[in-house]
Amino acid sequence: MSAITTAQAQTASARPQSHPFKIVRRVIFIVILLFFTGLFVAPFFWLLIASLKVRAEVFNTDLIPDPIAWSNYVTVWQAAPILNWLKNSVIVGVLAAASVTISSAAVAFGFSYFQFRGRDALFGLVLATMMLPGVVTMIPVFLVWNALGLVNTQVPLWAGNLFGSAFYIFLLRQFYLGLPRELFEAARVDGASYFQIWRNIALPLTRTALIVVFVFEFKASWTDLLKPLIYLRDSVLYTMPRGLKAILDTFGANGSQMQWEVVMAASVIVTVPIIIIFFLAQRYFMDGIATTGLKG
Repeated sequence: MSAITTAQAQTASARPQSHPFKIVRRVIFIVILLFFTGLFVAPFFWLLIASLKVRAEVFNTDLIPDPIAWSNYVTVWQAAPILNWLKNSVIVGVLAAASVTISSAAVAFGFSYFQFRGRDALFGLVLATMMLPGVVTMIPVFLVWNALGLVNTQVPLWAGNLFGSAFYIFLLRQFYLGLPRELFEAARVDGASYFQIWRNIALPLTRTALIVVFVFEFKASWTDLLKPLIYLRDSVLYTMPRGLKAILDTFGANGSQMQWEVVMAASVIVTVPIIIIFFLAQRYFMDGIATTGLKG
């Protein structure tokens, strides 16, 4: 019995003890994480609180509105066709995200699978387009859409994405390079066409990356104000950012009597949907980070 007790004591002493520095380091890490989380959440929290205050108290430091002015949201809903603008933003966002995801995925697969002379130089040229500011091509692109008779329509807001995006092409190409090439070669031996290889093998294996690209572009389209300002004239066609600009012009027309509480309420309505989308898609972002750089 004494031998067993001695052996157990030696085993217990041999186990690694939890070092107090590990606990301290973990606590410091959690504190830092909470601090930066608070920094990121604070602007939206302030926006939400300000949207529930009366006009005289919008910019005070109270964290709890007293009274809570739910009427600000009623005023926004009655003063503007918010539901129609939300519908327009969803339609334009989905079309823009879907078109750029599919087109960029196709181009990225071509750069990752096919081997031809000048491929790297051509890929470098595609990446070089990211260095070109959008304002440089703004007027020529507008002239093209105007010549096609598509100004004051929603087509220019998303149709340009049919030609892909250099950044998304680069991102998806990195994922495709991580796939085992033997899968594609085996499919070719079985008689699959290049399109079938891309659709049936490459796309399902890079679903996480495709979702990330879709969400990124949807967010970019949802918050884009420049294109709606340039191309949209009819308020029925407005997206939410353009509608928010119209609300700002309407409720800020009196100068010192600007109704900031109403503008804040409209800003919350614009922001909440994209937060929900990011919350639902967060696991795909984590999967994308975890799988990036893995080779088959």
